[in-house]
This record gives sequence, C-alpha cells and structure tokens, in this order.
Amino acid sequence: MRELAGWSSAAAIALVTAGPVASSARADLVFRDGDSLVVALLSRSLLSGDALDWAMSSVLFLPETAGYSALDLALPLGVNAILAVSAVLNLLALYGAIRVAAGRAGEGRAPVAWSVIALGVFGILAMTDVSASRDALDLASLQLTTTYYSSTVVAVVLSIGLARRILDCGERGERGGRTVALLITLGLVSTVATLSNPLFAVWATITVVAVLAILALRATPRAPILTMLVPLLGGTALGIVLRIPFAPWIANTGVGYAQPALWAESLQYYGRLLTERLQHPLGALGAILVVALLVLAIVGSRRAEDTGSRLVAVVAWSAPLIVVVVGAIALGTHAARYLQPVAFMPLLALVASPRVVHISVRVRSRVAAGIAVLLLVGGALSIPRLSDAASKPDVDLACVTDWVDASKRTGAGQFWTVRLPKLHLADPSHLVQVDHQLNGYAWLVNRTDFDVGEVSFLVEDSQTVQWDLPVAVVPDEVVDCGRYSILDFGEQALPLGPQRS
Repeated sequence: MRELAGWSSAAAIALVTAGPVASSARADLVFRDGDSLVVALLSRSLLSGDALDWAMSSVLFLPETAGYSALDLALPLGVNAILAVSAVLNLLALYGAIRVAAGRAGEGRAPVAWSVIALGVFGILAMTDVSASRDALDLASLQLTTTYYSSTVVAVVLSIGLARRILDCGERGERGGRTVALLITLGLVSTVATLSNPLFAVWATITVVAVLAILALRATPRAPILTMLVPLLGGTALGIVLRIPFAPWIANTGVGYAQPALWAESLQYYGRLLTERLQHPLGALGAILVVALLVLAIVGSRRAEDTGSRLVAVVAWSAPLIVVVVGAIALGTHAARYLQPVAFMPLLALVASPRVVHISVRVRSRVAAGIAVLLLVGGALSIPRLSDAASKPDVDLACVTDWVDASKRTGAGQFWTVRLPKLHLADPSHLVQVDHQLNGYAWLVNRTDFDVGEVSFLVEDSQTVQWDLPVAVVPDEVVDCGRYSILDFGEQALPLGPQRS
C-alpha cells in the first residue's frame, strides 16, 4: 500500500509539474523546438516503414524513441498530446529511479515518503524554469522533453540506486540470487544507457567509480564495492562497442564538443547564464533550493550510517561539482543541457538516509492525508491545463501544413524553421531540411529526404538565415502564413546541393 500510495502521489506531482511547465514559455521546448522534435520525427519514420538513413548526433535516443513509438501505437492521440503524456511519464520514471536509490523500507525508514518529497522538490525546480531559450540554465524542465536526455537522467539515478542496493545486500550479509540480479541489472542499465548516450559515462560511470574507489579505501569488506566496478565499467565499455554498428547513423561523435583551450570562454558563458537565471525571482528560488540540497548532501555524507547511504550522499554533491568543473568548464563546452546533473543529482540528498520523522502517528496521518488530498486535487486540475497546452491551436503552422499537403510538391527550409511543419505534415518528406545555400543539411533527419534532388518552394520565418540560392530566381508568389512565409517558385526547380552536417 505504501508503494502504491507513492506511485499515486508521484503521478499527481508529475501532472502538477507538467501542467504549468507546458503552459509557460518552456512549452516551446516541449512541443515546438527544432531539437526537441527529433524523437517524434524518428519514431514516425520507423512506424511508417520508411527506408532509414538517419543522421544523428552522438545521442541515439533509443529508449526515448521506443517509448514514444509505444505511446503512438497504443494511444489515439496527436503529436502534441503524445509529447505531453511523455512529459508526465518521464517524471514518473524519475520517481521510480529515485525510489530505487532510497533503498529498502525497514524500521525507522520511510523511503517512499522521501522519494515522493524528492520528486516534489524536482517539480518545484522545473516550475522555476521560465525561459523559452534552449540555452538557458533552466535545467530541471528539460526532463519533460523527449530529447534532452530524459532516459539518461533516469539511468544515472537508477544506476546509483542499484549500486546502493548491492552495498546494502553486502552489509546485510545477503549473497546469491538477489545480489547477482542487481549486478546484472546494473550492467544492463550501463550498457543500454551508454549505447544510447555516451554522456552516461561522464554523468554516472566516472563519478560513481571515483566515489566507490574512495569508499573502498575505508570500507570492510571491500569485495561488494569492488564487485560493482565490473558491471558498471563493463557495461559502459560494452555500450560503447555496441555503438559501432550505428556508426553510419552517427554524424557527430561528440569528440569535437570538447575544446579545453576555450575553458575561459566556457566559464564566462556559464557565468552569464547563471547571472541571467538569478535575475528572475523564480530562478533565484531554484538556485537557493539547489544550494540547500548540496549542503544537505555534504552533511549527509558525514553522518551516513552505512556505505550505501554514504555513496548516495557523496554522489549527490560530487557529481554536480565534477560535471560543472570538469565536464563543462575544463572541457570548454558551451551547452547548458550538459549541466543537468546540477538539477537532479542533489535530490539524492533527500533519500540518502530516509529516516522516519519522529512525530505522533496521529499528526503524521493527518499531514499525510492532507498532502494526499492536495496532490490529488492539484493533479486533477492540472490535466485540463496540460490538455489545453497540448491542443492549443497554431494557425500559422496549420496554414503551412495545409498548403504543403494540398500542393503535393516538395519544398525546403532551414533547420530551426522547417522541423515543426515537417513533423506535422501528412508526408514529412515533402519538406527537406537545407542550409541557406540549399545544401542538404543532414542533421537529426532521414537522409533519404535528399533523394528528391530539387524543390519548388521554400518555407522561412524569423529564424531563417538570408538565402543564398544557387540559381537566380524570383518566387511566383509569397504565401503569408503569419510567422511563416512560403516562397512558391511554381514550375521553377531549385536544385539541392551536396549534403553537410
């Protein structure tokens, strides 16, 4: 009953969180951003039986695509509605991982309650994200998208939870089936997570291995700790090897993202993003929450009563430090999404030692009942809000898709402009992704689109770079679709240039 109550509360928190986020400026990242739509585009391509020759980044989005495809097959919903459901499920999956990290229930322990509290705090962090920019330091709300590493976040927390469970088994003297099952599961999680996204190795493997190595110096016996290195390191290595068959799909391995010589520029970049976030009251509130959790994690690592609790507490504060100092600044990166551990890792401080709060049973029951009612009411009220956000009409987008569908011709547009209309077309291949010189832009798209060879119209908006076309032509007509314009060249053919990524 406790576990059922925990999942019910987590579902309510997920709805309460998703409603406001999807109704805020962050809705652009959930429903309309060019990057955010890759999973939906890939899933649609897979389900339609297209010939597949995708140009992906270093991230393959395998769990995300499988989840989206399953929802698309199971639910009679449109694109935005599936994205909204995915946002809720991503938060539920995070709760499940946090619950594993909280350890088993026992006398004097309340892992379910503290897991629910941790997800609630994460929901508050997500609701403090107010920027429409994908480059803002608004990190928690990225978990509600299908693109910005939602499955990797879950896998990182889950791997830490599995490591904690293995340590707990060792300290209880448990051997055999349970421990072996946990070790195998840790290996599978590490393998699949690394196969899909090499960032898992940075966010989880390096950090957890470093903390385990330090804990092994003072732990007795050391065998349970050292044993965990096998599935964690082995799974990560196997995941990297399994990426080899996907090499034709990987247009960028991500190696070029690391530019240590630019560490000073990275420091200035992330400093500017932090300053911008702190200037907003909600952003400042989110920053205070993160700092408070980090302090709690440091205190918890000193007061931990067992190795498992200490592992969770230490990782809660050390992982954000390693990711910020080494993974972001020292490597000279310029992408806020790489700092997501700053938003979700400190939550582990709340479940490192999930002790029962010693108040009377009567008061505790009343408080729990009151919170449950508030969550249920809040979750119920958030459903129509989330539904409205997902079904909000976009007249300009409909204008473009209706015109393209009716024309039965093939046109083109630049990355940030064309991906949203492309996803919502009856046949997405009727819009080809190009650069400003009409070269095929092979990035997060099926390269079979470029087989058409030429196009007869262009779609542009405020994000479109001024065209530098290979031939001197004037459009026969310019169709006004609000924020979009369609440059229709009629019978004139515009040849596509060579592909680039």
